[in-house]
Amino acid sequence: MTAYMKAGAILLLVACSVFATWKVDAWRYGKQIAEQSGAHQADLTAISNAAAAQQRAAQEKRLALEQRLAASDQTHHEALTNAQKDQARLRDRLATSDLRLSVLLAEDSTGGCSVPAGTGAGGVVHGGARAQLDPAHAQRILGITGEGDQGLIALAACQAYVKEVSR
Repeated sequence: MTAYMKAGAILLLVACSVFATWKVDAWRYGKQIAEQSGAHQADLTAISNAAAAQQRAAQEKRLALEQRLAASDQTHHEALTNAQKDQARLRDRLATSDLRLSVLLAEDSTGGCSVPAGTGAGGVVHGGARAQLDPAHAQRILGITGEGDQGLIALAACQAYVKEVSR
């Protein structure tokens, strides 16, 4: 064997060795890339599942809040309706003279009271002198108290709403 043949054989052996090493590295890196790709896909799936669970939880919270607000709204609507019915009943009783409003007269040392005192017949109220109000004035007072009741019920509804929403 000549020196050229030995050098060629050695060169061929080195080339085969380099090619085999390169091929093994390619397989190994391919396997690592496939594993990383699988891990990356698993991470993306986990993130997607977590986001979906978080969205479901938020939707369930919103639905529960909407249900509580609807129940609260129904309660306050019933309270308002009952107050309006009571006001209407009182107005009707005042209009038919079935009910009369009276006020307690203050003790006036000068005797300058200009409101006529009501008759004492049939009264069971103990205490100072009372005067019955004119039905028109009683209706106006009843209207004012009715608006006050509605305002208080609306305020309670707003407070309940804020309490539920801020929870």
